Amino acid sequence: MTTQTHTAGFTRLYAFGALFALEAVGIVVLFQILSALDCRETGYLMACRGLRGVMVHALCVFAGIILLLVLKSDLRHALSSEMRRQQGNGWLWPVLHLGGILLILLPRLLSDPTQLNQSFPLLFAGLVSGGILAGVAALFWMMPPRGWRDWIQSAPVSIGAVVLIALLTPTLASIINPLWWSMTFLVWGTFYGVAIVLGTLGNQVAMDPTREVIGTGDFLVQVADTCSGIEGLALTTAFMGIYAVLMRGDLRQGRFWLFVWPGALIMSFLFNILRISGLILIGAYVSPDLAVNGFHSFAGWLAFTVLSLGILFIVQAVPGLMREEPSRRDSDLPPISEDQASAFILPFLLFMLAGLVVNTFYSEPALGYPIQAAAMLLGLLWLRKPFLALEWRLDPLAIGAGVVIGVGWVLTSEASASMSPLAELGGMTLALWVIVRVLGTSLLVPMVEEAFFRGYLLGLIDDGTVLRRVLAVGVTTAAFAALHGRLLEAGLAGLIFALLVLRSGRVTDAIVSHAVANALIAAVAFAKDDWTLI
Repeated sequence: MTTQTHTAGFTRLYAFGALFALEAVGIVVLFQILSALDCRETGYLMACRGLRGVMVHALCVFAGIILLLVLKSDLRHALSSEMRRQQGNGWLWPVLHLGGILLILLPRLLSDPTQLNQSFPLLFAGLVSGGILAGVAALFWMMPPRGWRDWIQSAPVSIGAVVLIALLTPTLASIINPLWWSMTFLVWGTFYGVAIVLGTLGNQVAMDPTREVIGTGDFLVQVADTCSGIEGLALTTAFMGIYAVLMRGDLRQGRFWLFVWPGALIMSFLFNILRISGLILIGAYVSPDLAVNGFHSFAGWLAFTVLSLGILFIVQAVPGLMREEPSRRDSDLPPISEDQASAFILPFLLFMLAGLVVNTFYSEPALGYPIQAAAMLLGLLWLRKPFLALEWRLDPLAIGAGVVIGVGWVLTSEASASMSPLAELGGMTLALWVIVRVLGTSLLVPMVEEAFFRGYLLGLIDDGTVLRRVLAVGVTTAAFAALHGRLLEAGLAGLIFALLVLRSGRVTDAIVSHAVANALIAAVAFAKDDWTLI
């Protein structure tokens, strides 16, 4: 197989992984952070907790497979090659996957966000049916059952061991949970550690270890056993075990278990102290609801999963742990900074995550726009090579379409007074905010959004057939419109951008058109001092 074919397979693998991760992050944020859902108040406690348990198990398996593919280049090659051969294998599975995502979201969109506990049966039905449909369709969209069978048969022991350990990890954490409160030094260490962190930051600490209560100001929490940190210790140990199994031929097992594993447990313990401290500070000074949601079991598992994978990636670079230093890079696997799929996805993901941070910590999110601009700029600089390699032209049709879109957006906007939050800014601060807003809107946003919607998502769905092309345009246009709020105007703009790409085959035409439209809108916003336009 040629290097070009390998690279295409890896790109497809990266693209699917990034898409499903982005979907999972969005669903978790919607249901864990932006929803006031409390299992104890639903009337269906076991079903609610069982649903979260399934999500935790799925998260562990997903993380374990990622680790497997990172460490085992032969399995990564086999999977990417099989996916490459199955590219364009039909329209049924992407349609079913999209239908599953809609089933997941529909009950949440139809329900009052403050009444989710009362409408839990509908929510449960949508999450279960949609989750199963979206998950199965996602697997078979990547490749058919025969492809998965052949891939698993290529290394059944390694794949089976990873999946088994990952599946058993949450159960193991539940079994050993009672041990946490018998290990009094860990309990006292956690509570006093949190107290030290809060006190060091100048907070008055209220603490009652006998009732598992700690906090500051008016925000006090009872840290239940699910938040104690035992899940972090179990998860860290499980991923250490997966790593030891996968690297058993190269790893110096004695050094690993004597030195690395205890160090990882200490890091997990300290991380839990910082996690609890941060959530208490969020509850005391930002949003109690957000903090309480952050204590949910799934949120903890997600945080500890990221920590465990980070520890193992550090371990890979530690000298002396391997009998013979293996090659750290496959010659035919491009680095992320040079991969086009990554360049089209990651800046958008950073933009969305920065938006979540801004909406969480700013009562007026517009004031935090520089944070989003910085996230986009850093992502684009890191992944600049794939963008520079694109074919850039100032196509007259793209420019004209941008002017039409910009004029239409301004003319159909409702009149609004000047944005009052900007009154808090003065002098140089206001001038800098305006510069960042105009440049971010005119240059950064078009590149980030068009790269994702028209460069990545459109190409992922479109295989050249009429049905898939119509589906690709419809999905990308609807998603773009939903992101921008004004469904009709943004939908028409998204449709025009998609048609520009299909006409020329260049995503840069959509970027140029989007940039012209946004620059025109930004100029009008500046002239009218009405930043609600953008």
